[in-house]
Order: sequence, then structure tokens, then C-alpha cells
Amino acid sequence: MVEKRESFARDFDHLRRAIVCEPRGHDAIVGALLTEPCEEGADTGVIYFNNTGMLGMCGHGTIGVIATLKHIGVAIEEGVVLDTPAGLVAVESLSDSKARIRNIPSYRHLKDVSVDVPGHGTVTGDVAWGGNWFFLCSDHGQDLSWGRQKVLTQFCIDLNEALVSAGIAGKDAPIDHIDLFGPPMRDDAQSRNFVLCPGFEYDRSPCGTGLSAKLACLAADGLLAQGEVWRQEGFAGGVFDGSWEPGPLDTIIPIIEGSAWISAHSELIFDPNDPFRHGIGP
Repeated sequence: MVEKRESFARDFDHLRRAIVCEPRGHDAIVGALLTEPCEEGADTGVIYFNNTGMLGMCGHGTIGVIATLKHIGVAIEEGVVLDTPAGLVAVESLSDSKARIRNIPSYRHLKDVSVDVPGHGTVTGDVAWGGNWFFLCSDHGQDLSWGRQKVLTQFCIDLNEALVSAGIAGKDAPIDHIDLFGPPMRDDAQSRNFVLCPGFEYDRSPCGTGLSAKLACLAADGLLAQGEVWRQEGFAGGVFDGSWEPGPLDTIIPIIEGSAWISAHSELIFDPNDPFRHGIGP
């Protein structure tokens, strides 16, 4: 699936831009392309992409894939195994809108990493893998209230630049997501987050791969027992439920539950005379 993702990026990137970038899309959209699977036991392959390029895995995108398969009449009552560039992901449909994801093995790579962010001071957090690489931080001093999107976005950009300057990264890969945590606004959640994705758009969902990375950190610190549920409130107010099982070596297997709804059924038109038919942007 990594090779297929590289092929799509090399030969068909104009389709990625056409789907998720303006004038048809916008910077926060994540796309999911279904392909033939590569691994035995998988039902379909999936390549995830956004406004800047390819992703390894996407939690809310996966829930959207399941909602879409049901919408077009694919029988998935027994569950579906997705072959993603990050590994095999098992998904179970719980209702018309809700799904449960058994994500790829996740783990914490670095604990209590401190970095000096110009204009903000020292910020400390963890680096963890949940299908994408995250810097997860509660020690940020930011108010995660709705309406502060621009301020939080700039803070995360400054933090990301500081991490790059300090040489702080994932295991053989750069950190591509910043995940800020704070007190919840909902009574039924334990935490609220603001996640900045590649391309500098914030995640409208609580972020499935980010929650997977969070669960790995909580489990490593003994703050969340096996099978115990962590309810993560996203910046837009939605909630994902997360729990974990032991994984291979020093990893966990995150279990993520969330919902998605079909909002449109679109036919894309590519007029050969349209200079922006393949999207606006590089």
C-alpha cells in the first residue's frame, strides 16, 4: 500500500488536488481512495490524502469510509479489514452512523520533550505514533475555546517550526501533527483538543490517529487501564471514545469509536477549458 500511495502521488496527484483543494474542496478535507488490497485478509485498500499530499492513516476518514460503503450498499455487517499504508485496520459497524476502529499498533516514541517556542516560552510534550506522527502537549498555556482558531493555528505553526529547528522528530520521520489538550467543555468528556494537521488546517474531529497516540501515552504512564474508556472532545465539539488492548512489543492496539454522516453525493466535472480543473495550488 505504501508503493500504491507513492504511485498515486507520483502519477495522479492532479486528482488529489482536484478533489480536496479549491474550487471543489477546501483545506480541511481528507480524501480516501479505495484500491485493491495488498495484504492477505484485507477487504479493500485505502489511500488517504489531504491538501498537502498523502497520509499514512486517518481515523475520522476511516469512519467516513465505512459510512460511505454502507451508503452505496456494500454489506459490511461482519466488519471490514482495510489495508492502509500504515497497516491493517479492522472496522466494525455499530449502527447506521457509528463505527469502531481497531487501529494499527501505536506507541510513544519520546516522553517529556521540551522545546523553546519563540514568543511563547518553553513547551513540553510527548512524541507518539498513532498512524501519523504527533507532538502531544498539555503544557501549552493556550485557551482551547471556540473562536480562537487563528491564534491556536499560529501557535501550533510556531511550535512545529521550533520542533523542526530543534531536530525533534518521530522515528525516522518528521512530526506532521500538533495535538494540544485542555479541559473539556462537555460534561461527558475527559479532555478537549485542538489538532493542527499538515497544511495548517485544524482537525474538525477529535482525531482518531491523535487519540491513538494519546492512548499510547496514557497507557505508558499507567493513567488508563486496559479496556477503560477515554472520551476525547474535538475542537468542534464532537467526541470519540478510545480504549486500548496490548499490542506487539511495547505497543498498544487502540480501539476508537466515532460517527460519520453522509452529507453529499457529488459528480466532479473536469472541463478541459477550465484552467483550475485540477485544483488551485502547487
